[in-house]
Amino acid sequence: MTFQFILEFAWVFIQIAIGYNLVLPFFLLLLYAIIGNRKRVIQSEKKEADYAIIVTAYEQTTLIPSVVASLLKLNYSNYLIYIVADKCDVSGLHFEDERVIVLRPEHTLSSNTRSHFYAIERFKRPHERLTIIDSDNLVDPDYLLALNEYFDLGYKAVQGVRDAKNLDTLYAALDGARDIYYHFYDGKVLFNVGSSATLSGSGMAFTTSLYKECLGRLDITGAGFDKVLQKEIVGRGNRIAFSEHAIVYDEKTSKSDQLVNQRARWINTWFRYFKFGFGITASGILRLNWNQFLFGLILLRPPLFIFLLLGLFCLLLNLILNPFAALLWVLGYVIFIGGFMMSLIMSNTNPKIYKSLWGIPKFIFYQVMSLMSVRSANKRSVATKHFHADKKTE
Repeated sequence: MTFQFILEFAWVFIQIAIGYNLVLPFFLLLLYAIIGNRKRVIQSEKKEADYAIIVTAYEQTTLIPSVVASLLKLNYSNYLIYIVADKCDVSGLHFEDERVIVLRPEHTLSSNTRSHFYAIERFKRPHERLTIIDSDNLVDPDYLLALNEYFDLGYKAVQGVRDAKNLDTLYAALDGARDIYYHFYDGKVLFNVGSSATLSGSGMAFTTSLYKECLGRLDITGAGFDKVLQKEIVGRGNRIAFSEHAIVYDEKTSKSDQLVNQRARWINTWFRYFKFGFGITASGILRLNWNQFLFGLILLRPPLFIFLLLGLFCLLLNLILNPFAALLWVLGYVIFIGGFMMSLIMSNTNPKIYKSLWGIPKFIFYQVMSLMSVRSANKRSVATKHFHADKKTE
């Protein structure tokens, strides 16, 4: 075995490891088209399950009144709202509704899971289920009813849709496009082909017992608690359901510096936790578990802009080394772009998002800047600063 052979083999392996990310969504879409949406819609006559709605805030409480107003309009009666105001001034947070409990930790927590368990340890009653909402979210009135459809089918974890609340800037619209892509492939398609939806940080719900079982002994700091949580859930043999009608309206990044700071934390999170994919994929192979195998492959996938840029590098290099391979890369990009557009077309996308697609290179540029800041990501604020003027709920 010559050194040249080893080098050529390594080059082919690297290209496959990068290139399969371009075509995997297309093959998942084909499988989804064959299998179809297999969710059984049931008419549940069960008593309303008891929910704890945990709203986490760090440093900012400006949007909390709108969040609470939205939650109090839910078409549901059996729930309490726990606001964990970490490192916040709560002097202006006064709610007449007894279903709203404001918690102000004595010491700074600086952690999503610490905030969650701070609330859990102070539950007013033993809630059967909990759902996590960010301080910048609004919720659809049927949010809990949509979650119940999947809990009543036996699932213990459900991810909803984080729809865009603001599309007023180029960055917000592109951020919305990215979310649509991930919700479609990592949510709807992935779940309907027999695997699990990936968790998105908010707009997700669990049985309280499962959440405590998965994270009760762990102290997770920095961004990425959802990555640890999904690994624990799928590793235990559970599937995470996806509910396209459980909608939360999420604040999208509207400024370039906001985008850089947020993506630096997210990229740092991927580098910290992508290793989970190896173990889950291996477990899926050993146990012949399709859910774990496919979910593990998804966890190994780099952020979109990283594999797109790496693929472009391979394409350009192959123009010199191997024109046929370059042609394959071009084909891969055509398939990826087609799959990306299909996710938008099949998701009732706002026209503002289509109009923003010309700005994708600019969006990628700022994410490259985020990559340069990834080492110091967790030293930045643990919460994204929002500048969008929130609209009061009617």
